[in-house]
Amino acid sequence: MQKLLDLIHSGQQNNWSERSREAVTELFGSPGGRYAERAKQAFNLRAPDFSSGSGVPFAALIDPSNPDSGAYGGMSFVIFPVADRAALIGMVIGTQGLSPDEEILGRPGHGRKIRAICSWLNSKYGQGKMVAWAKQDPARIDLDMPGKIKTIFSEFKAVFKKYGKVIYGFYVPDEDRQKTEEAVKAFLDLMFLERGYSPLAGAEKDAKKIQAAYYAHMFPAVINNDVADLLAERKYIILQGPPGTGKTRMALELLRDTYQDNGQVIQFHPNTTYENFVGGLAPVHTEEGLGLQFKPKPGFLMEAAAAAAKNPNAPYLLLIDEINRADLAKVLGEAIFLLEPFETGRTLNLAYEYDKPHGSTLKLPPNLHILGTMNSSDRSIAIVDIAVRRRFAFLKLWPQISVVKTYGHELMLEAFQGLLDIFVEYADDEALELLPGHSYFLEKEQQKALKSLQVHLAPLLEEYLKQGYVAAFADSLQAYLQWLESLTT
Repeated sequence: MQKLLDLIHSGQQNNWSERSREAVTELFGSPGGRYAERAKQAFNLRAPDFSSGSGVPFAALIDPSNPDSGAYGGMSFVIFPVADRAALIGMVIGTQGLSPDEEILGRPGHGRKIRAICSWLNSKYGQGKMVAWAKQDPARIDLDMPGKIKTIFSEFKAVFKKYGKVIYGFYVPDEDRQKTEEAVKAFLDLMFLERGYSPLAGAEKDAKKIQAAYYAHMFPAVINNDVADLLAERKYIILQGPPGTGKTRMALELLRDTYQDNGQVIQFHPNTTYENFVGGLAPVHTEEGLGLQFKPKPGFLMEAAAAAAKNPNAPYLLLIDEINRADLAKVLGEAIFLLEPFETGRTLNLAYEYDKPHGSTLKLPPNLHILGTMNSSDRSIAIVDIAVRRRFAFLKLWPQISVVKTYGHELMLEAFQGLLDIFVEYADDEALELLPGHSYFLEKEQQKALKSLQVHLAPLLEEYLKQGYVAAFADSLQAYLQWLESLTT
């Protein structure tokens, strides 16, 4: 790959076609290549010389079905040289259109991986600045690159003017060739995999390392300390994610370890009301009259506020499991006025006179923190409205393959990886949040692992299919379920 890096970092366009061909040839065959010789058949090189200075020079690996000259179509890896600086590199759709790669470019997984690669490059090498950008939907070649991106990378103005609608992911190298090499490998590995060619055995470990790095940006890990720090800053947080990602477990660990059990746990459900949560009239037993009378009774929020106020120096946690199974707007009512994390001292006038310490007003002490958990796969629940979302910070918990590697049997790892691949490739952003969490894959013994997959995972996937949540990739999930069934026959 050294000749390819030389080409990218040369800052020159002389003998462009010949130098490009030499650089690309080096990619194939052992011992020094990254891809097998037979992978050459997946692409042709298009690297015209622009010796007259007209046009925008480029070198592109394109589908071999394209003509030898003129506009081409489909997915391509392209290098755009610029005088006296490193070239722009990235993924481009030919100006002729999506064909012959409509299936690849239209699949959610392709764009999702390009976005993850660019996010990884920005995080690792950006140092607070953008060095990479990815389009939300690669197939939308009718949409131009955002003006903000063109301004940030104005040195490539000519490139963006001509190809801004068809570039769907790029990296801007600096003088560090090692950074460029990682970016090139990430783009090329993905492109060759889309064509059905994996890196050679000698490069396999490196390729998996790079893939794992950008997958971590697709499914970022959240640890207890992250949540504890955000609670200290924002006070009101909701943990959301697919089933089995450990939301409730993490919340209970925080209550135990960070809050030293100074708090309480409640669970919302469709019948949770304002009176349950904030407060209201409730029947109480009396010796007079009919033996019952209605009296103002504090709800969970008022009780938590009173408990927190007793020791203002110790943070107090109100943990609400399945917070979105109730209609939050109705349950909170006017008490939403109090949920301002950066403003203290707000007071709410109550409809009734309660016993001490509240009386007819409610204030939330600054040491009261609220942590909710939300299952993103539960489509029967009420949608959390914008007013509520503005007052809570949301953290998303994703399934983590590292947890399965540590605690699960190798069969569990295979099952998780297979299911992950299906969701990454075919699920849209909404359906991706249905990906079952790692807790479904943590059995150590093979027989227990087999049983767990059959009695816990399979019914969940069957329910997804029954409800039509995964209609876009139902065939792939059906095949996966057949594979699970075959394990016990």
